[in-house]
Amino acid sequence: MASTTDILAAYDSQLRRLVPPTIPTGHDYQLLGPLLRVTGQRRGFIEPAHDLGVEGGMLDRLIVEQRDYFAGRGEAVEWKTRAHDLPNDLESRLGAAGFVPEDRETVLVGETAAMAGDPAVPEGIQVRLASERPDLERIAAMKSEVWAADYSWVAADLQHRLASDPENLVVFIAEASGVVVSAAWLEINPGTDFAGLWGGSTLPAWRGRGIYKALVSARAQLAAARGVKYLQVDASADSEPILRRLGFRAITTTTPFVWTPPGIGNSHAT
Repeated sequence: MASTTDILAAYDSQLRRLVPPTIPTGHDYQLLGPLLRVTGQRRGFIEPAHDLGVEGGMLDRLIVEQRDYFAGRGEAVEWKTRAHDLPNDLESRLGAAGFVPEDRETVLVGETAAMAGDPAVPEGIQVRLASERPDLERIAAMKSEVWAADYSWVAADLQHRLASDPENLVVFIAEASGVVVSAAWLEINPGTDFAGLWGGSTLPAWRGRGIYKALVSARAQLAAARGVKYLQVDASADSEPILRRLGFRAITTTTPFVWTPPGIGNSHAT
């Protein structure tokens, strides 16, 4: 694999402020100088360039401008940061503007070819593709149980995205005797070296049996067949050790900073 420095440079240049080739109906992607602003999702989203190119009062105005834009829409907004972003005081200035950090995750990258062996599916577990609304609702219910939060929105979100770009989003479901015990999806980014591993969740009683590893292998196999060079994951503290054992390497960390209009409850992100 290339050096960590080279992979991070590719990540910054290829994935940051990336506008997908097929935009879901109702979504809007706007490139605003160093920022990509996305509307029409569950909440607004701001993706910054690695180096915003502004500091001090100009940076404060940039942040407030985006906050006030979403305030006018009555919507929450997530500003996605990375630990290596510039300027170095971005996170503190987001906090001063009322943005609240959610859990920090580690950005891991693995070489697809090294992960793409036949998935060793644990005995009693069936792994298959899912695209129909009843399966997506079962996935959402499983995630709600795992995270003790309302993830009912996941079903409609996945259905909408699958309808818009079925070639580049692939959802896997793992079942035991008809019960959804885990699920995860692969998002291929055409024109880049990367595909993203997203949504990985497993019911607590079914952890430690190799299900998550099997879902990684299944997605890697599909990505390899599509010629994808790297798999990228924003890993929680639970999944990071598993992924490191599989050969993934940390390149940075990421923290979502969320601003929520007064009177609107904050919602958990994936």
